[in-house]
Amino acid sequence: MPNAFQKMTDAELDAALADLERQADDLRALDLKLDMARGKPSPEQTALSKPMLDLVTSETDLHDGGSSVDNYGDPDGLPSARALAAELLGVDPANVSVIGSSSLNLMYDCVLNGYVHGIAGCEPWCRQGTVKFLCPAPGYDRHFTVTESFGIENVPVPMREDGPDMDVVRELVEGDPQVKGIWCVPKYANPTGVTYSDEVVRTFAALRPAAPDFRIFWDNAYAVHTFAGEGDSLLNIFDALAEQGGEKNLVYEFASTAKVTFPSSGMAWVTASPADMAELRRAFSAMRVSPEKVSQLAHVKFLKDAAGVAEHMNKHAAVVAPRFALVEEKLEAGLGDLGVASWTHPKGGYFVSFEGPDGSAKAIVALAKELGVTLTGAGAPWPYGRDPRDTNIRIAPTYPSLEELGQALDVFVVAVKLVAARLAKAARA
Repeated sequence: MPNAFQKMTDAELDAALADLERQADDLRALDLKLDMARGKPSPEQTALSKPMLDLVTSETDLHDGGSSVDNYGDPDGLPSARALAAELLGVDPANVSVIGSSSLNLMYDCVLNGYVHGIAGCEPWCRQGTVKFLCPAPGYDRHFTVTESFGIENVPVPMREDGPDMDVVRELVEGDPQVKGIWCVPKYANPTGVTYSDEVVRTFAALRPAAPDFRIFWDNAYAVHTFAGEGDSLLNIFDALAEQGGEKNLVYEFASTAKVTFPSSGMAWVTASPADMAELRRAFSAMRVSPEKVSQLAHVKFLKDAAGVAEHMNKHAAVVAPRFALVEEKLEAGLGDLGVASWTHPKGGYFVSFEGPDGSAKAIVALAKELGVTLTGAGAPWPYGRDPRDTNIRIAPTYPSLEELGQALDVFVVAVKLVAARLAKAARA
């Protein structure tokens, strides 16, 4: 359906372009320097966790049950930290390792293990010729960077409103033994905000991979990051596996406190089947003796349990929700009646996924940069940065102040309008 600029007469379009160019010049003169490039917590959010810094002092008893916090040992993490992680994910603490502060590091290590040592007794991926990973797109660019760094072929899979296109996933996973994994952000997905439906989760659990060393990389990064009402519910992937009957070695699940407490100074964990965890522990033992147990102790003292995490995340929601409401308000007011764009309306997570006209995303991002607003690079949510229609832009509204976010969105709206009008004009040449 034609958008508002495409419907204009030549004279009307020329007038609209002239007005938008004037608006752009006015914004350019402000010399703004605003950043919405990454989904980072704001200073208001990280300040919520500052009391944690007072909970471990020189007077603190550095024991956790029978574990010594101040010495080597506990390669899977403190018992209390494993119990907290397991409660949040709904799994057995025996199948959880809490290691480091970055779940992305754990994902990299799991890919490294498959690539160098092999999974489930299979040949290492580095000896298997072409190896492929499925990449629901638009998706998380850092996932794609991990597998690309190993020379693994990233294969895009369409994202739908309830998760990846499972017909495509099933065909590729069950039909191609060179497909060794799939990246997933199952709740409030980056960047669409989609939460996988029960049907999608059960379809994942029912997969019969052609490759015995295929694994689902289930990055549950936003499991507790709801900011609107009751939010979305996500079926526990391990419960879905149990419905299939028997033990199945299929899923590595990851999460962390990166956007719960302090990014880069929190806890990260991985869980999988008992057999897969035994294999991962053997691989991890060659590179780690013990995790950062003082930080783990502080986190458990601060967050306590799932109820404590929920209470803490309600404080985050009070900071984050107004920012997402402002995105909705600005986009609807500026673009809602023009037919040039659509965007997602998430109930949690850190992003809004924006779709502009075909062939517009790179131009919009470049123009916004010129006008003083840095956005995530166009194409980033696609493997190799190749958005086939050049339409998708990831909006990350959490880090700027509300005032800065409002300014950035005003710039963004003008950039979208001006690019859409220029495209309409060029189509008539």
